[in-house]
Amino acid sequence: MLTVGLTGGIGAGKSEVSRLLASYGAVVVDADKIAREVVEPGTPGLDAVVDAFGAEVLTAEGSLDRPKLGSIVFADPERLAALNGIVHPLVGARSRELEQAAGPDDVVVHDVPLLTENKLQSLYDLVIVVDASPKTQLDRLVRLRGMTESEARSRMAAQATREERLAIADLVVDNDGPLEELEPQVREVWHELTRRAASGQARS
Repeated sequence: MLTVGLTGGIGAGKSEVSRLLASYGAVVVDADKIAREVVEPGTPGLDAVVDAFGAEVLTAEGSLDRPKLGSIVFADPERLAALNGIVHPLVGARSRELEQAAGPDDVVVHDVPLLTENKLQSLYDLVIVVDASPKTQLDRLVRLRGMTESEARSRMAAQATREERLAIADLVVDNDGPLEELEPQVREVWHELTRRAASGQARS
């Protein structure tokens, strides 16, 4: 088994790379998706969040009110750390379960937005960074996601810098161009991953 950490700045196109790798046969473990699952109604994770933040972070239907919780934690680093202290261990445990269920010859890709920020690179055999220039990221966030320019800039500023991400990369996917230039690159990366998985080779 080869374990891969996949990351990239907001708007760089990491989700598209993740989707392509899954279509080729990678076992994709999506940290964002798991983070939502571990706080669904009826889970111990949601109970712990309510214990820490109060019932006002619930919707009328009893699910987590994400905008409400976000407005609390992103304005207060201590509250954010408290939330991360609840959610991150649950995400880590579920990610390990999914990885352990994969076969010995599988390529397991962990899609982790904040891999660089949380210094998680040592958890994986190698790290892939999806790279785009800040100008391209900003354009995509405003044009495709409907963010204001100031909102997009603040989201980008809250993440690691481009240089910090590239410093931990074993493989880089350049997604600064149009979508049709991405697929051939990702297919080449997939061939490299399967080659390493078959040969038992991890880090370069």
